[in-house]
Amino acid sequence: MMSSLQHLNPTVKGIRESAHSGLQSLAAHVTQEIAQGVQKPFKEVIDISSGDPHKAGMKPISFVRQVLAVCLHPELLGNKTLPLDVRLRAQRLLEVCDGGSVGSYTDSSGIPHVRQSIAEFIMRRDVGVHSHAKDVFISAGSQRGLMVILKLLASGEGDTQTGVLTPRPCPHTLPTLLDDAGVALVPYQLMEDRGWAVDLSELHHALKCGRGGCNPRAIYISNPGTPTGHVQDWESIEEVIRFAAAERLLLLVDEVYQDSVYGQGKEFISFKRVLFEMGKEYSGTVQMVSLHSLSSACMGECGLRAGYMELVNMDPEVTHFVDTMLCTDISSPVTGQLALDLMVNPPRPGDPSNDTYTQATLSQNAQQAHEFLNDLPGMSSQQAKGGIYLYPRLHLPSEIIEKAKELEVEACVLYCQMLLKEEGVFLGAGCQNGETTGKHYLRLCILVPADTLEEVLARLASFHLRLMDMCPYPDRGVKGRDIGDTL
Repeated sequence: MMSSLQHLNPTVKGIRESAHSGLQSLAAHVTQEIAQGVQKPFKEVIDISSGDPHKAGMKPISFVRQVLAVCLHPELLGNKTLPLDVRLRAQRLLEVCDGGSVGSYTDSSGIPHVRQSIAEFIMRRDVGVHSHAKDVFISAGSQRGLMVILKLLASGEGDTQTGVLTPRPCPHTLPTLLDDAGVALVPYQLMEDRGWAVDLSELHHALKCGRGGCNPRAIYISNPGTPTGHVQDWESIEEVIRFAAAERLLLLVDEVYQDSVYGQGKEFISFKRVLFEMGKEYSGTVQMVSLHSLSSACMGECGLRAGYMELVNMDPEVTHFVDTMLCTDISSPVTGQLALDLMVNPPRPGDPSNDTYTQATLSQNAQQAHEFLNDLPGMSSQQAKGGIYLYPRLHLPSEIIEKAKELEVEACVLYCQMLLKEEGVFLGAGCQNGETTGKHYLRLCILVPADTLEEVLARLASFHLRLMDMCPYPDRGVKGRDIGDTL
């Protein structure tokens, strides 16, 4: 019976409500009003609050969709209007599906052929560092894989509760995931004035503070950073690995946007590659889980729900329970697994489909948005070097901050609510599940068509300048209408 709230699982009741979910509800409400004929100064809501590029208008890769179409409807194998490499790849993938059908279940840890393809991709990426299919586990998105690991880590209560060192800022879905797993969030601050870099002294400080209230057993890090766009260099990765080794922490490394590094002089370097060039003292002892998924910038196939994790230096008895946990899903979506194979084995030069498999460039969008936002009064943005987000800071007049306190919301949430209502632009609020820092940020995805980005920036500027005119501001000495008029 769950006849009342008191019968609900207390762990679920303890999950912090995300600011993003409230904004999603508001966006849905505004969209419904437009459909019902309510007059708005805009025709549709543009959502660039999170990494969902196809929703924002980015086109899928033809090769991927064509191969999956043939796998879903094998009669297309005889359709010679499709490129030969599409039909050959689809035929090979159907051969590795039980019954030759994407409608069949697979092993809980993933199709063996796809796991082997992923291991070979990792070896190519890491210049020969060995990877084995048995250490690769496919899940319904990288977050599902991360949840499995968190569930295996979670134990204790109070000062014995498992804790995970978590960057601030972090992916907006991560605090909720930690709550759901019953794991304590131990924040470590990224250095904004250094482009959101990881700072070793801050890691030590966070760990010391965390040990006063829980038992930190892991550190989560994303590279390239989400939502900051920071890209770690070799030295920084080594520092984190040495820290994890000294403190006996499991490394949880989110490398989903490894295909989207565009900062001048920057390149993606995996944690595993660095680890295995540090000698046996580290390569044979440091435990690590690295994550990747179809939500990568190149694919953007968020809805196909497939990702993988590679376990490094994990006890075989532990990996057994990883497989056991994945059994609760029966298997990951088969079309997503096949798309993973296409992601790690794209068409090669000379293949008929090679020209259709082109990675969307983020560099131009990142530079344009960075310059535009920094030109607005009361806004500043660090330059992203990778990933698909910008994370600008809002320097808001005191009147807006006071109004937010009166309404019992974070100032950045109020800003996003007003922007949605007035301009139909849905940006993410930078606050982390009720965690107050006294600073206010926005999150916007830049993996969108160029014309969409231009429209978003134009609407944002119109709203932002009006908002600044409402209140006295150091750079603007005139007070306009009251902020309450817009709510």
